[in-house]
Amino acid sequence: MKKYMLIFGAVMVFSACNDDFLDRYPQTSVAPEEFFKSEEDLELYINGLLTMSGPGSYQADQSSDNMATTGAIEIKNMLTGTPSSQTLTGGWNWTSLRNINYFLDNYQKANASEEAIAHFVGLARYYRAVFYFGMVKRYSDVPWYETALNPDDEGLYKGQDPREFVMEKVIEDLEFASQNVREGVPAGTPGLWAVKAFYSRLMLYEGTYRKYHPEVGLESSSSGILQKAAELAEEIMDAGLYTIYNSGNPSRDYGALFGSDNLIGNPEVILANAYDANKDRDGNINYTVFGDYEQSPSRDLVMGYLMKDGTRFTDMDDYEKIGFVAEFQNRDPRLMQTIAFPGWIRQPNTTPYIQSLNKNFTGYHQLKGYQNTTDEVAAGSVDFPVYRFAEVLLTYAEAKAELNTLTQTDLDQSVNLLRQRAGIPDLSMAEANAVPDPFLMEKYPDLNGSNLGVLLEIRRERRVELAMEGFRYDDLMRWHAGKLLEEIPQGMYFSGLGKYDLTGDGIVDIILVGKDATIPVGDAKEKNSLGVSLIYYKAGAIDENVDVFLENGANGGMMVTETKARYFEEPKYYYRPVPIQQVTLNPNLQQIFGWN
Repeated sequence: MKKYMLIFGAVMVFSACNDDFLDRYPQTSVAPEEFFKSEEDLELYINGLLTMSGPGSYQADQSSDNMATTGAIEIKNMLTGTPSSQTLTGGWNWTSLRNINYFLDNYQKANASEEAIAHFVGLARYYRAVFYFGMVKRYSDVPWYETALNPDDEGLYKGQDPREFVMEKVIEDLEFASQNVREGVPAGTPGLWAVKAFYSRLMLYEGTYRKYHPEVGLESSSSGILQKAAELAEEIMDAGLYTIYNSGNPSRDYGALFGSDNLIGNPEVILANAYDANKDRDGNINYTVFGDYEQSPSRDLVMGYLMKDGTRFTDMDDYEKIGFVAEFQNRDPRLMQTIAFPGWIRQPNTTPYIQSLNKNFTGYHQLKGYQNTTDEVAAGSVDFPVYRFAEVLLTYAEAKAELNTLTQTDLDQSVNLLRQRAGIPDLSMAEANAVPDPFLMEKYPDLNGSNLGVLLEIRRERRVELAMEGFRYDDLMRWHAGKLLEEIPQGMYFSGLGKYDLTGDGIVDIILVGKDATIPVGDAKEKNSLGVSLIYYKAGAIDENVDVFLENGANGGMMVTETKARYFEEPKYYYRPVPIQQVTLNPNLQQIFGWN
């Protein structure tokens, strides 16, 4: 084993070596004929390519309308600035592709069975598909490389290949992987069903992207791709290996998926990223995911959740003016397992947590991904669900709806399994299409047709079920819904200055006072009926020296997080420019859709 560890270290050296275009394989590394000799060598190399998402995904919705953020998020900077190829210089990194292609150039040298070789080649091609999916989402047209290039290869100076060609090659990779990757693999590594889960995800993305983005000129091919997305999802469903985790406790079952220290073997989890703080695998993000560190959930997300009886929150009179305690009453239980609710107790306290209010934040605090414990080891040892069966079911329902082949039976086998876990009524296709939700219709003006209502509800279900797992930004991009990012996220509603209960016990906890008020100190503060001092905040307009920004200043409204105007330029901002340094080095690279 010592021999293999030494060789592996040498092989992986090139991941740190960088060329202006592609990473260069260092002259001091072990020659391929000295390494690729056995099945063990192939496995060792492939293990070094392991790529999957982790707890950082719980912070990825900062790029979407699910969150307000004070962070320097790329898309936010684009919407409020003057982006160009000189300012957007990240992302054009080919390190991992060089590593993958080096394996694909040299695996034939190994003495191993055909089945073993096909399995490891399938994994390499799966990783290449994952890499290119990220590049296509960012740049659309990119150079396709299927061999590891050296600094003197002419291919380094080629231009981009069209999106259609690149995605054809990606699909070829995934098709091979889906036919050759083993079903039985070491825990925490991708096997056959993980490959198919990703394959279906990619096909849903690409199919809807082509349907709703006329600028790429590929609308005619969208149906075939969506059909494949549905077929792949159905294969996973029909295999009977996965189910929605449901113990019959709607108030806990959903949240349990994001607080478990062992997701290996969970019936819903197709692939888990395992963490153990005692073994240098620490996934603790408590300090960044909760409270006032950059991100806070948006009120728009909160308003999207249904009532517990299946009716729409936004159908209520003056729903925009419902305060924090009332808006959590009788809601889809997933809301209370995603966002801290009135009466929630934060460890190690024994009394309900009182939401802390801060300028530029929404007042809401994220529970999903937060581990309610003071044990640092426990907080860092929670597994992350990389691929969930829930996503597969949503892919199936959406693809079928987009193809106009969806039936009530399809919904009962997919979306309604998620609703049943949450303890809310099933989605009725006929009822949804009869009265489409005007709140959602305004968000997605590109949708129309006889399936308008059910498509809106599937999009709602996807937003709710997958909230804060890093899906929302990609969904907005593929749905041609970038304009939603122009809306500045808002927070809790307050009717004006005065006293408010934030824990739901009917006893006031905080008091909002005017900008010119003098806040008392110590025992001079007013106390509630429990004898506890109220928490004071100065409230007013965002340009005033106060603690809480309200849209109408002292007259109340939703909390304001910022005021700088946002502009999403279509179709330009659905893509990123090739960094100017790369175009300078390789003039064959061309900018698209108005980038310069």
